[in-house]
Amino acid sequence: MVTPRRQPVSTVAFIDNYCQHYYSLFEEVRHFEAFKFLHLGILSEIKRKTLPEIAKTAGLKDSQKLHHFLRDALWDVKKLREIRLWLIKTLIGEREIILCIDETGDKKKGKATDYVTSQYIGNLGKTENGIVSVNAYGIVDGITYPLMFQIFKPKNRLKEGDKYKSKPQIAVEIIQELKAWGFKIKLVLADSLYGESGDVVRCLEKLELEFIVAIRSNHGVLMPPGSRKRYNRWKAYEQKLSHRQTETRYLREIIFGKRRRTRYYQISKINTPEPTGDESWYIMTNLSTDLSVNVAQLYSLRNWIEYGFKQVKNELGWADFRLTDYQSIERWWEIIFSAYLLVSIQATYFQLSEQSNLTSTSFVLSSNDSHISQHSQNSQWESGTTWKSTLNNLRLIIQPYIFYCLIQPWLIVFNIPGMKSGFLKLIDFMNDFRASPVSFPLAS
Repeated sequence: MVTPRRQPVSTVAFIDNYCQHYYSLFEEVRHFEAFKFLHLGILSEIKRKTLPEIAKTAGLKDSQKLHHFLRDALWDVKKLREIRLWLIKTLIGEREIILCIDETGDKKKGKATDYVTSQYIGNLGKTENGIVSVNAYGIVDGITYPLMFQIFKPKNRLKEGDKYKSKPQIAVEIIQELKAWGFKIKLVLADSLYGESGDVVRCLEKLELEFIVAIRSNHGVLMPPGSRKRYNRWKAYEQKLSHRQTETRYLREIIFGKRRRTRYYQISKINTPEPTGDESWYIMTNLSTDLSVNVAQLYSLRNWIEYGFKQVKNELGWADFRLTDYQSIERWWEIIFSAYLLVSIQATYFQLSEQSNLTSTSFVLSSNDSHISQHSQNSQWESGTTWKSTLNNLRLIIQPYIFYCLIQPWLIVFNIPGMKSGFLKLIDFMNDFRASPVSFPLAS
């Protein structure tokens, strides 16, 4: 007689409901519980998302269960990624995405960790001992969704069976895979590493994708004999900045010989009518629409995403792993992307609720409006619909559960009448916020 699986330990409803979509990946209930505990800890306010700190947050005696889950447990990280991408596809439906390709790196001491070496760390702007990955994000209606990442494997750290791939080659693979998934890509944004890569540009042109990519100031363009390069006049425009006043910027077109489908622009980084090369962005685009100022506004999204992911990395603990083998690191990063998506889903719901236009969406929403109203009475509740404000609000919701986990041992020791039942009632109230406010059919 087959013994039925026991029910997994509950955490907070919106985490439990979201994680349920991945339930079939785990043969053992304890592994599914570790998966949920990691989401809880990653979303929490603890500054360093180390496994011992996450274990405390989840009320575990030690972090061994979490460490085993990341390093030794039998589950397929690729299938986890597939379910996460399927959820994104289900959520955004037929809407087009703006795809941003970027790399991120972090300092790491020594060389015990796979693929760590002295290399250029883009977000630090210098060479450091560290680890680097190429990442892809999608933007829909002002909300970012984590799509894919791949580790960059330096030549001097390749293992047996590894094949060296440059960052642009990795970017090409990611773009092709996202197209194979059926994502409708409206525009691709990337920095000069990819803008100067013939492989990347040829891939975008072959897939008939529109792009805005950065190029170097000395970017070379083939011109017919007798042609010359000329600069149009500077045009002022108002740059919209998140949570700040708009600022004046300047843009001009650079024409190599005759104007072609692919165009080139110089954009000022500061409010200076005639900026120097260091004070400018140089970009290349094949946008078919009327460009002028639009190209600058669209390219600024790349900087916004880059800044936003730095914030996400710090908030969710992208670099806080104390793991040395890449299989475990990949699992950690994929769970970070999963927690990232959980927040993006809730941000989408808050955005739709604020617009009060729920009937026009292509998916079914649960009836959580009254619960949002109850939670919003908290003086620390944020009314914005940004990713960060959503994360802050979700942290308010999980606070009672985390606090209960921390003091539970003391409740047992002192057995204060009524205190335990009071905390449990508070947790039940916070659990009225049911998660994926978006109701997905469960992944098979």
